[in-house]
Amino acid sequence: MRIFPTVAVIAIVAVIAAASASAAAADLYVVTHPSVSLSAVEVHEVFFGDKQFAGGVKLAPVENASLQAEFQARVLKIDAARYNAIWAKKGFREGITPPSVRSSDAEVINAIKASPGTVGYVARPTPDVKVIQKY
Repeated sequence: MRIFPTVAVIAIVAVIAAASASAAAADLYVVTHPSVSLSAVEVHEVFFGDKQFAGGVKLAPVENASLQAEFQARVLKIDAARYNAIWAKKGFREGITPPSVRSSDAEVINAIKASPGTVGYVARPTPDVKVIQKY
């Protein structure tokens, strides 16, 4: 009779692990205002502070706290410690500020609507933003 509870616990753990894995592998969309043109390569430059303008528009990258670690790993190919170190050096040497952080997709999208130069990433884009790249 002890086997059944053990099997049930293992099954529950497996379901939770599978759900976590599928959530971690969700798509990421880099989005901006429809009037801004950026390539996928330029996205890296924006989030590393190397590209600050697109045409005449001042770019402002924003991080999505709920997806930040995944974005840095999958898109920027860097871990959080290294990313923060890069921005600390840029702030000291070049006087530029790191991307601001929003807590959710909705906040990132609202920032984009409020300021056309905003570039961010979300799990679910809305029709009123431009998708630059899907990862």
